[in-house]
Amino acid sequence: MSRCKPTLFAALLMLGGCASTLPTGDAPWIDPGQAVLRAAAAPHTGVTGVFALTVQATGRTDKVHLNSERDYRDPRNLSIAVMPRAATELEALHGRPLEDALRGKRIQVAGTARRVRIDFTVDGERTGKYYYQTHVRVTRASQIRVL
Repeated sequence: MSRCKPTLFAALLMLGGCASTLPTGDAPWIDPGQAVLRAAAAPHTGVTGVFALTVQATGRTDKVHLNSERDYRDPRNLSIAVMPRAATELEALHGRPLEDALRGKRIQVAGTARRVRIDFTVDGERTGKYYYQTHVRVTRASQIRVL
């Protein structure tokens, strides 16, 4: 019987470690800092859930980016990458460009946060230098809710 106790204790420790990856507290959402950490810990699958953030900055490339930090390069930044169709739907709903409608607003976003490698380029050629951002890809307007 005494041989079972160390094994049981080790199993409980491992299960306790697994529980630490679940949301903590009573919040039904994941904050940007936790999203970034969890996405880094799960590079192949990302972390799926509901994320809550205040839109501190925005940008537009082929998609609209809603950022949790003022500097999108900040390692703590969670970037909500709104695909063109979803951006068009949201702009129709809000009656103005998405960047103007959501900057400064608190939002919840359903999706999967994933690490995305960003390569530095010179004259269109990769330099071999890169960094990571954490993105949640939005393909449907219903994924975003303004609080």
